[in-house]
Amino acid sequence: MSFSVKILGSNASVPAHNRNQTSQLLTMMQVPFLIDCGEGTQVQLKKNKIKAQKIDYIFISHLHGDHYYGLIGLISSLHLYGRKKDLNIYGPPGLKEILAINLKHSQTALNYKINLTEWIYGEQQLLMETQNITVHSFPLNHRIPCSGFIFREKPKKRRIDRSKVIADIPPSKIISLKNGNDVFDQDGNLQYKNEDYTLDPAPSRAYAFCSDTKYDEAIIPYIHGVDILYHEATFMDNMKDRAAQTHHTTTIEAGLIAQKAQVNKLLIGHFSTRYKELLPMLAETKTIFENTELALEGYEFSID
Repeated sequence: MSFSVKILGSNASVPAHNRNQTSQLLTMMQVPFLIDCGEGTQVQLKKNKIKAQKIDYIFISHLHGDHYYGLIGLISSLHLYGRKKDLNIYGPPGLKEILAINLKHSQTALNYKINLTEWIYGEQQLLMETQNITVHSFPLNHRIPCSGFIFREKPKKRRIDRSKVIADIPPSKIISLKNGNDVFDQDGNLQYKNEDYTLDPAPSRAYAFCSDTKYDEAIIPYIHGVDILYHEATFMDNMKDRAAQTHHTTTIEAGLIAQKAQVNKLLIGHFSTRYKELLPMLAETKTIFENTELALEGYEFSID
């Protein structure tokens, strides 16, 4: 099943150098999740031929404008498109008031319902859960309340070894084997031994999104071992004092977090407008963590 992240925006503060503000579309098991919604997100969705009406879940990391100013526009457009199904939004304290004021003064009565959950800052929190997926928030160290998100597949069932399965095994017994059970006949005799007919479950995959934050090793237990980590890297290492003052991270620091958390791949983004060329940022991060890529707009990163 699909597990990929599409970069819609990767710049910090303001649009610059043909880069828009933070937004990503994560797809897990055919379900799309919009993560942050900076200005221009609607345009980026259209540019990448992504149907906004299919998005039922939106996650907002914090209330700095470059991470959510596109949200009210997207909400209004969905209304104009005639949306009827609920929209589920997970965001920081204060977001409910912001949306209510916008809708009130524009005299907009939406065709659909918004289910808005404000996460609790400073805590790890289970925000949503489906049959196959969990999404948790966890605290980041920024100037205002800010949370990261981790998206995980739940542990999977054992896989049937197709080379050994007999065609006439009833579906109910196939299900029992996938659940890890041995199968017995009506007299209690072992009919199918689980280990003879199944393979180990496919690994459960995970994606962690670390929005704006200063270098903080406290996040390592939350993101340890994920397949892909997105971590902001606003500045290069020679700007580390500026990064600390503004509660942001450098390329070297992002690499250290990835290294210490033992993740598989690191994506860096939230680039300062002072950097028109990004390859030096990538090269600097790779001195610490080799398996790093730039979160460039339009790029899609898959977890196989």
